[in-house]
Amino acid sequence: MGRLAVAAAVAAWAIPIAALVDSIVPDPYMDEIFHVPQAQHYCRGDFLTWDPMITTPPGLYYISLAYLASLFPGAWAIKVAEAFDPLCTTALLRSTNVIMAMVCGVLVHDLLLCIKPGIGKTKATAYAILVALYPVHWFFTFLYYTDVASLASVLAMYLSCLKKRFWVSALFGALSILFRQTNVIWMIFFAANGAIAYVQDLSLSDCLSDENSEPTDKSRTEVSDRDSKVSALGLRRRRTNHPISERGVVSGSTKSHTSFTEELFDIGFKIWNSKCKVLITFAPFAIVLVAFGAFIIWNGGIVLGAKEAHVVSPHFAQLLYFGLVSATALLPWHFTPGRVSDLFHWCRKNKTFSSLAMLIALGLSFVAVHLFSIAHPYLLADNRHYTFYIWRKVIQARWMMKYILIPLYVYSWFSVINILGKSQPRVWVVSFVFSVALVLVPAPLVEFRYYTIPLVILVLNSPVIGNGKLLALGSAYAAVDLFTLAMFLFRPFHWGHEPGTQRFMW
Repeated sequence: MGRLAVAAAVAAWAIPIAALVDSIVPDPYMDEIFHVPQAQHYCRGDFLTWDPMITTPPGLYYISLAYLASLFPGAWAIKVAEAFDPLCTTALLRSTNVIMAMVCGVLVHDLLLCIKPGIGKTKATAYAILVALYPVHWFFTFLYYTDVASLASVLAMYLSCLKKRFWVSALFGALSILFRQTNVIWMIFFAANGAIAYVQDLSLSDCLSDENSEPTDKSRTEVSDRDSKVSALGLRRRRTNHPISERGVVSGSTKSHTSFTEELFDIGFKIWNSKCKVLITFAPFAIVLVAFGAFIIWNGGIVLGAKEAHVVSPHFAQLLYFGLVSATALLPWHFTPGRVSDLFHWCRKNKTFSSLAMLIALGLSFVAVHLFSIAHPYLLADNRHYTFYIWRKVIQARWMMKYILIPLYVYSWFSVINILGKSQPRVWVVSFVFSVALVLVPAPLVEFRYYTIPLVILVLNSPVIGNGKLLALGSAYAAVDLFTLAMFLFRPFHWGHEPGTQRFMW
């Protein structure tokens, strides 16, 4: 069990299903009508032609070019193609994402072993297969969209940063921005938390070197006699007096009684003391960030094309939707009697704080729902997506329905934050929530595809669940996958007198 098993499992279902999709829907569909012709321009060596309806950079087309170039020698040898251009068919361009889905599975496997060293290869393999089955990610494996490759590049950036290969991580960060501009937020998130871990390691090593450099006979006696009470108390006292103290730096946890403000000051103090080393080590991320800023100035905004349909908007309700969707998609973590009981006991232990937090969350959620719920024209007019029906049949079913959902939104976010807080420092959790807000709030269109990257990060940093729950969730994912695929392939419909067949999809 391991990387090979994950890649083989993904390939086992992805290749035959991709062939089925290509046989029934051979022509570009939905956003593919923009991406496929643009990629074919690149295949012909025409890098100057650009479709003004495409909103994302050309990262997907570059990856497809590299992938198809690797196939060309073999295709030429067996006389399938005597030139490069004929290889750029819709089917082969779509197969780029099949390869990327396999890469995503392997990266999730490696990330789990890095974040949770005790999880074991078998469990990491099961988790990776579960993520590969996540319905939104699974469906877009078979179409020529940017989402799967975008996720792969972000996961590669995350893994490289955790392994302290910061130059490699920054390169993957630059690549991820070429797939989707908002990935710059995840680059900043990984780099910032990587910098915090870096200075904490430096501070810890300084602390240990100070302890080991004490020249007295007493120190030597204490080090040699580790089981004695004097040694234990002496070591504890010295560590308590040091800025690191007993804050679980080694484990990456900040389960201390210090306030969040003190924690921030402590991190700021450490970064300032090691500012030269931090600047040199994390300079690659700064270079990418400066280049991205130059792009925004040159482009006049973050979106490349169709700017009138993607105007930055204060869509704060989008953050609430993500909380509920992610908690529902990760149901065994968030919607079980045990989870409800845990949150209830936590609220009872922290009555004042939890009551105040609950009131603030409910109040802010009400404001977000009442004033900042945006119904994008695409959402209202396009009945080919789940979001169209959820908006009309659930959120807009009655005037009060959107307000009735507020407690669910708040519960979902409380559960997400509480679970993350068990395995990550408070600064990490706050920066994650802030990053999700920066990615989602400016987006006026409700798209479940936008939720995939933060949801996968949630899975990677949530507690390990039992095999039974994993199997149940994987089975539920598979059922949704097959239902959506069947609707897409075998239940086409028409829009009045408009030409062309329409299909249901995420």
